[in-house]
This record gives sequence, structure tokens and C-alpha cells, in this order.
Amino acid sequence: MTTQTVNLDAQPRSPEATGASIPMGQKIAFGLGMLANQMFPAALGIFMVILVQGLGMSPILWGFIFFLPKLVDAITDPLMGYISDRTESRWGKRRPYIFVGAIAAGLSYMAMWQLSADNSQMYNFWYFLAWSIVFFIGMTIFSVPYVAMGYEMSKDYHERTRLMAVAQWIGQWAWVIAPWFWVVLYDPDWFASAAEGARTVSIYVGGACMLLAMVPAVFCRSVEVSDSAYQPVVPVGSVADVFRDLLRGVTITFRNKPFQKICIATFCIFNAYNCVAGFAFFIIVYYMHGGDPVAAGNWPALFGCISALCTCFMVIPIINWMAQRYGKLPTFLITQSVSLLGYAMFWWSFTPGNPYLMLVPIPLFVFGIGGLFTLMMSMTADICDLDELETHERREGLFGAIYWWMVKFGAAFAGLLSGLILSAVGFDQNQTVQTESALNGLRAAFILVPVTGTLIGIWAMRSYELGESQVREIRRQLNARAANP
Repeated sequence: MTTQTVNLDAQPRSPEATGASIPMGQKIAFGLGMLANQMFPAALGIFMVILVQGLGMSPILWGFIFFLPKLVDAITDPLMGYISDRTESRWGKRRPYIFVGAIAAGLSYMAMWQLSADNSQMYNFWYFLAWSIVFFIGMTIFSVPYVAMGYEMSKDYHERTRLMAVAQWIGQWAWVIAPWFWVVLYDPDWFASAAEGARTVSIYVGGACMLLAMVPAVFCRSVEVSDSAYQPVVPVGSVADVFRDLLRGVTITFRNKPFQKICIATFCIFNAYNCVAGFAFFIIVYYMHGGDPVAAGNWPALFGCISALCTCFMVIPIINWMAQRYGKLPTFLITQSVSLLGYAMFWWSFTPGNPYLMLVPIPLFVFGIGGLFTLMMSMTADICDLDELETHERREGLFGAIYWWMVKFGAAFAGLLSGLILSAVGFDQNQTVQTESALNGLRAAFILVPVTGTLIGIWAMRSYELGESQVREIRRQLNARAANP
């Protein structure tokens, strides 16, 4: 099959000119799904600390709980993308799966936190691991079609960024709310223990996220972004035939050069940060407040909450403006570079005598993670058009599945690495007062790991090919091909 050429001098057109504008109600409905999609991992990240700090689970077992469910995702995510790409129903390709997956994820989240310190460590480990696998399967059924739906909601280069900016703005409120779970879980006026708090709070979190995740299934509509006559069908034959076709699609997806670059960049930046994100709690509690969660008070919550608020009201609007004025790649390179300075400042800003100082680097470091997915999800929608131009097929489900599996697998790897780092620096979950070397190791890792990941991500994206003129030209060629089949 011959690859089409792209004219770099094509003139941009507005979304109104191309009929690609998305009503604000649709953007908000999609964004409420993003709030659920982010609240689940945000709350999970807070609650996971309880396994070590509240239930006394070893850091090594803690790391395996992060890692093992993602081995299941390695199969279920691409399979879910393949299935949703080829589904035809009266409700559309994606909506039935979003609805069912929301229910499965919400109920299993409630179940997996029904843990007690009276149980043995291994009982809690196996119980939590089993339910977490069910939870992540539910999240796959919900999130893979949900993300693909977002890729299909507009054909326009800038409108895609605007959609993802609205969705990420709404989704960021998960990171404003979730840190306050630390206050609720560890306040003795609320619960006698953090484990008891997790059993109760998880019911409210799971139920609220389940309802939010259902909103896109009920209210969102996709547009027909494909201009080709190709309609994917599930091969008629054995299960082996289906998996061969799935493998073919996965192979084609992985060969896409721009997609490779955004996957490498996201994997390195997001998961390097994710590896040490939980260390903020340990640094604030053990380094700044002598190992007393009650004395730490609201500071762990304020750290996460202010980070998310800066992302909502500063980072996302700035990135949305910059991407439309300067393009997506220059915006990515500039904002990631700004985050490096913020990370470096944390060595001095985590100060026991002045906790307010730790808030100073936040407006800089949040540019790294805060705008990452706004740009990358918009870029992936552009890549889906390139893939159609080259292959005459649409694979939003597979692109979304592989991208988000890579994110989730990276998070699992980061979780495993987190446990190994805690063990390597000498952190002892059974001791209130940690050694000076352990605390310095945590502080160094909080800076060096995400800085390294960010630098690799910048290197990977330095030659990303799809700017606005290229994407406009790809869309022009698709329209022309549809007009002259």
C-alpha cells in the first residue's frame, strides 16, 4: 500500500469551517468521564499508602501489588480496543462498554478495600491482589472505549486540543479532592485507624466514580471521522483468527513513528514522576514531622491539592493557548523544560522548619505532568488520521488501548520500583523515626527520577513530525479520497 505525501504548506482552517466544533455540553459530559478516569487512580494512589503505613505490608509486596495486575492489562487492553473498534450496535461502538465498565470498576473498588489489620499480611496481599485484577479489568472495559470516543469527537487539529483541555481541566479536580482523603483517613476524629477509614471511604469513592463514568455513555456522541469506505469487521473463523487479526493491528499501530515517540515520552515522564509521587507523603510525614501523620496535619493534602489547582487554573489554560499559537510540539518542549527547574527546587523547599516553602516550586513542576495528557491525547487523535491515510483503516480503540496500557504498565513498573527504592534507601515501615540516610535517599529520588524521565521524554519528542500544517494536509487528502473513491 502506497503512503500518501503531505504538503507542508497547507493552510489551516477553523473548526467552524470544517464542521468540527464540539458543543460545550458534549465537552463537559466527556470531561466528567475524565474526572472518573482520574479519580480512580488518584484515590488509589492515596489509599495505597495505607497498605504500608496502616496495615504493615512490606514494600516488596506493595510493589508487586502495583505490578502484577498490569500483566493482565497487557492482554485485555489491546483486546478491548480491538473489540470496540469492531462493535456495531444501536448505541454505537463505545458507549455500551463505557457503561458496563463503569459499574465493574466502581463495585470492585469498593470490594478491594475491605481489609483489616487483624488479617495476616499474606491474606491482605492475596485478597487485595485478586480484587485489584477485577478492578483493572473493569477499568479497561471503561477507559479504552472512553479514550477512543474522545479521539472520534472532532476532525479539527485545534478543536481536539480544546476538547482535551476541557476534559483535563475537569479531570484535574480529582487531584484537588483526592489529597484530602489523607486528612480524612488519618484524622482520629473521623476514624480509629486509616484501614477502617479506607473500608468506609472507598464505598463513597467507588460509587461516585461509577456514576461519573457513566455520563459519557449516556450523553456523548461521536462523529464519523473516517472518510474511507473501510469498515472493520471481526474475522469469521476461530479464536486464533481473531487473535491473528488483533496482532496484525497491534503491529501496524506500533510501527507508526509519531505514535512511538509520544509513547516513549509519556512512559518516561509520567511514570518517572509516578514512581516517586507517593514519596511526598513520606517526606512530609517522616522528614518534616518526625513520622507523625497527625502532626503532619493537612500538609500532605495541601501539597497535592495546590498542585492540582495550579494545573487547573494556570497550566491547562496556558498550554491550551500556547498549543493554538505555537503548536503542540513547541508547547510540549517548553513546558517540560520549565518542570525541570521546579523538580530541582524541591531539594531546598522540603524544610522541616518552614513547610510553606515546599509550595514555592509547585507552579513550575506542575507544567510537566499537568499538561502532558492534554497534548498527548490531542496528538494521538492526529495520529489516527495519519494511520488512516497510510492504511485505509481506523484504529482509535487500538491506539487508545496501547497508549493507555503503556501508561498503566509504566505505573505498575513505577510502583514496583517505588517499593524497591524504599527498600534500597533503608525505609522501615515499622519505625516512626527513619534514619537520616533513608530520608535523604527519598528526597534525592523525588528529584532525580522524574528529572531523568523528563529529559528522556524531551529527547524522544525532539523530532516529532506532525505539526498543524501536516495534520491539515492529511485531513485534506482524506477528504479528497472520500470524494473520489
